[in-house]
Amino acid sequence: NTIVRSLAVSGSNVFAGTVGGVYLSTNNGASWSTVNTGLTNTFVNSLAVSGTNVFAGTYGRGVFRRPLSELSAVGDEGDPTSGKPRAFGLQQNYPNPFNPSTTIRYELASASEVSLKVFDVLGREVASLVQSRQPAGNYRVPFNASKLSSGIYFYRLQASGKVQTKKMLLLK
Repeated sequence: NTIVRSLAVSGSNVFAGTVGGVYLSTNNGASWSTVNTGLTNTFVNSLAVSGTNVFAGTYGRGVFRRPLSELSAVGDEGDPTSGKPRAFGLQQNYPNPFNPSTTIRYELASASEVSLKVFDVLGREVASLVQSRQPAGNYRVPFNASKLSSGIYFYRLQASGKVQTKKMLLLK
């Protein structure tokens, strides 16, 4: 949504409050994903980051609060000496089945160009969640399927010449 009402920054995460909800960029604005899980009104007037939470003031519906850990990346799994994952990997989305939002987790052992896309059962791309260069680390990407119909979808991660695909179920 091009009508941005507010911005908030936490580390390498940039949040944008728009009339269409809250968006997150983990790559300095090169790509954005929605992080609207639990948001009852997507008309966001203001955003703030305090401690480990993101707050969004919405039009007529009060304040939305979500932990940063639910909305953005980098955990502490992997090599205990460096904090980096040891291998490339795509995890099963959670929750699954879901309605309408879920989270997709993946790990990168080295910096690489990353593509994370969602496809319907006919192989048509329905969402591009990540399309950028990312450093090694553990990532969580929210996916909101509120505009999609119930059914089976596939999500595919491509990075470092490797590809993994998993299945998820949207139930409305």
